[in-house]
Amino acid sequence: MASFPPRVNEKEIVRLRTIGELLAPAAPFDKKCGRENWTVAFAPDGSYFAWSQGHRTVKPVPWSQCLQNFLLHGTKNVTNSSSLRLPRQNSDGGQKNKPREHIIDCGDIVWSLAFGSSVPEKQSRCVNIEWHRFRFGQDQLLLATGLNNGRIKIWDVYTGKLLLNLVDHTEVVRDLTFAPDGSLILVSASRDKTLRVWDLKDDGNMMKVLRGHQNWVYSCAFSPDSSMLCSVGASKAVFLWNMDKYTMIRKLEGHHHDVVACDFSPDGALLATASYDTRVYIWDPHNGDILMEFGHLFPPPTPIFAGGANDRWVRSVSFSHDGLHVASLADDKMVRFWRIDEDYPVQVAPLSNGLCCAFSTDGSVLAAGTHDGSVYFWATPRQVPSLQHLCRMSIRRVMPTQEVQELPIPSKLLEFLSYRI
Repeated sequence: MASFPPRVNEKEIVRLRTIGELLAPAAPFDKKCGRENWTVAFAPDGSYFAWSQGHRTVKPVPWSQCLQNFLLHGTKNVTNSSSLRLPRQNSDGGQKNKPREHIIDCGDIVWSLAFGSSVPEKQSRCVNIEWHRFRFGQDQLLLATGLNNGRIKIWDVYTGKLLLNLVDHTEVVRDLTFAPDGSLILVSASRDKTLRVWDLKDDGNMMKVLRGHQNWVYSCAFSPDSSMLCSVGASKAVFLWNMDKYTMIRKLEGHHHDVVACDFSPDGALLATASYDTRVYIWDPHNGDILMEFGHLFPPPTPIFAGGANDRWVRSVSFSHDGLHVASLADDKMVRFWRIDEDYPVQVAPLSNGLCCAFSTDGSVLAAGTHDGSVYFWATPRQVPSLQHLCRMSIRRVMPTQEVQELPIPSKLLEFLSYRI
């Protein structure tokens, strides 16, 4: 079967330019399992990149120095190389916050990780606590790691020191996500079929358990305004949660197999979900409509075939920060870049045994992790967004679909603001 629709010649698809690789060092005991790189993450301010090298180890590295190293030494770089050197800084006042790499031993296999940054003005949601072990300042940058034993460990990125050990899940912590508003609210997704909400400004107090999934929960993601959470998992499940009331908003129906990844667009108007059914769906999270389908197998498989082993399982999906592009990673050894208004990929890149992907903070680079604990980087499609699209994103950041549809404007403009054209 062809990988692309017949109107698109596969040879004409633009190949992405690889800019670098971080290759995991060989383990002293070469096990086939335990080396997987399930998650890659960029710090919200773009200062750090982190990934799991396998066998309990997570490595945060200064992202700017990592890019500089690629330019100076070529694309390949082994992670235990001494070539990642940071320039000296004259001031001694900010020693703690100097970007430096760390190797963190988490004590168990790492399945998930996420960066969180603090905003001092954002108060803890727990108003009864007057004393805290940790005072988070404006320069705080945390790294949360989810482990095979159900524990979540919180680390200070600048020092590599362990701050908190969160114990409540009974199975693998499959995904982690911080609220983007700087509140240090952390949500964890687990194979124990629950999501748990933690307040790190309240010494890691577990605030709420979100129940609704009947099987493993694979992934979760906050909307940009932190008001909504999406969670996906086995049995075709896509859930949307109100994070002010901690109640379920709706369950989205459409996938034919396990849903393994999700991500919101930068304006919160769109939601991307990836499934083993060979598809990525773009949803309107405010009304549950499917606006776009990105197929990884042509012709599209029947529901019965899509629900089984089809060699095109989509493993990961990520929204670019320009709001125009989506990246997906599938078992057919390809990374694809899609435009939200086209049903075929605009650029592709080869990648074997890929598991996860994420855009850099500025959207210029895509990172993808693999089964052997390595990471590969590509320069992403660069396009100057139109003024219309920028205006649309500005409007949709503050207006849900229901409010947009009530505007007294022409129908074509309504369709454009609703991402239907």
